[in-house]
Amino acid sequence: MLPCIEVDRAIVPDGGELKLMQRGHEFSIMRGATELMNSRRGKSEERLATLSAERIGKRAKARVLIGGLGMGLTVRAALAHFGAEAELIVAELVPAVIAWAGGLLAPVHGKSFSDPRVRLEQRDVTELIGRDGPFDAILLDVDNGPDGLSRPANDRLYDARGLAAYKTALTAGGHVAIWSARPGYRFFERLKQGGLKIEEVRVRAGGALHIICIATRT
Repeated sequence: MLPCIEVDRAIVPDGGELKLMQRGHEFSIMRGATELMNSRRGKSEERLATLSAERIGKRAKARVLIGGLGMGLTVRAALAHFGAEAELIVAELVPAVIAWAGGLLAPVHGKSFSDPRVRLEQRDVTELIGRDGPFDAILLDVDNGPDGLSRPANDRLYDARGLAAYKTALTAGGHVAIWSARPGYRFFERLKQGGLKIEEVRVRAGGALHIICIATRT
């Protein structure tokens, strides 16, 4: 078996560190001992986009905010399933993750950034939620779930401020879809109590069972 080697590191702006690992043609991004994403096990990241497109893909000029670039798996799926007039705004806070997209991870990202529907912003996704709405969909894959794992500041995506921000930023019938490594987060129940319609979709990816929570503004 080929060894898994560290090929680069990235400092998260407000603390912590990410590691880019490689085994042959397979890449993974780690935080400590926790694997945040893997280029060969990205089915659930892709489903984040396809589930959203199934719900709003027929809207003319759909506006979609994607929080977290990662390895671009969600972006690639969104490009394949949203319409020709969709606008896809991608927020990524960590400069090195953007650099990897044009360098070491270019084969994984493919031609996503040459597509005119994509706009990449080196910003905290919370800024864009509050500034650039309304959105027909907000897709979040910035943590392993609503617990601020990647950076403590992400907690504001999952508290009362986050709930209020989503309701303000979404169009009628729009939704926020949140990727999670496991079910049972209290935040999902808070979304429901806040007047959003909740679906929890289970997706099998590389033997692991992941959850995508879709909260729709009715």
